[in-house]
Amino acid sequence: MKNILKKMLAVGMAASVIATAGACSSSSKSTGSASATGSSSPVSSASAADTAGASSAGKKATVGVIQYATHPSLDNCYAGLKEGLKEAGFEEGSNLTIDFQNAQADNSNSDLMAKNMVSKKCDMIVAIATPAAMSAFSAARNADIPVVFTAVSDPVSAQLVSSLEKPGNNCTGSSDVLPLDAQVKMIRAFLPKAKKLGVLYTTSEPNSVSQLKTLKEIAPKYDFEVVDVGITNSSEVASGAASLVAKGVDCVNNFTDNNVVNSLPVLLQETGKAKIPVFGSEVEQVKNGCLASQSIDYVALGKETGKMAAKILKGEAKASETPVYVVSEGKPVYNKSVLGAFGLTLPSDYAGAEAVEASK
Repeated sequence: MKNILKKMLAVGMAASVIATAGACSSSSKSTGSASATGSSSPVSSASAADTAGASSAGKKATVGVIQYATHPSLDNCYAGLKEGLKEAGFEEGSNLTIDFQNAQADNSNSDLMAKNMVSKKCDMIVAIATPAAMSAFSAARNADIPVVFTAVSDPVSAQLVSSLEKPGNNCTGSSDVLPLDAQVKMIRAFLPKAKKLGVLYTTSEPNSVSQLKTLKEIAPKYDFEVVDVGITNSSEVASGAASLVAKGVDCVNNFTDNNVVNSLPVLLQETGKAKIPVFGSEVEQVKNGCLASQSIDYVALGKETGKMAAKILKGEAKASETPVYVVSEGKPVYNKSVLGAFGLTLPSDYAGAEAVEASK
């Protein structure tokens, strides 16, 4: 049965990629030749490719969108992206065609989708999450196609931009910098006796590696020891969670790690058996069973990204000169049912935190 399901999934993904190959061919953008002198460095200097968006001004635009995986925070980014584009004058079905593709948390899918979008000369590629952004940038960096990303926590470490203020490439977007200091402070308030703070993360995701480094710098301030377990893909989430439990962690803190968030029920199942609470990185994770979070608004993040993308499409801005939009503040939210299940009470300092209902 498993082999049959795998074959069905493979056929479905192949069909999706084939659809991508033809989706952008209706673009009104004029065909431009790729740069013949592309730099071997992942961060290349800006070139005439920056002006790609200008050719879309006053015409219909075709935008390829690669969402790395299916989970609520990335879904919210996509919803916000479309809202932002619409507010800025690009409405799907009118003067905007969106070729939406989901890589199903598979880097090879993401790479192939990006290459196909480049070969068909979409006016722009929007990438949702770090792995998708890396695929899009790699595929498009020598073509006259701007890349706009969202939900990328550390675009500098991912080598998408030279700096947040001056990207320097035909690539810019929005960054979700987790408010980790506020998060750890909140965890301490909820669990005053906890000592070991567990983290499950993907070793190949630059944002997760960066967030782990920052967390380890912050943790001693709140008398926490960070216990981390690295994984390489989503199939290792269960064993990684079991390893954290075996190491005696008192709680677990999630990042915006795509493999972990995409397999959140697996993590919650393993930690739940050991009565270990998990703190999320945004409200949707809390709705799905995490205890609490200093939550970033991903719909709003996507909306700002859409407005940024629209300016580039109209030729009003160049990707290389557009600063990365950064959101680094969140609001406290908690799951009242999970709080009760762990026999905890809401800390007085978080009396104003928003209580959210569990997702149906």
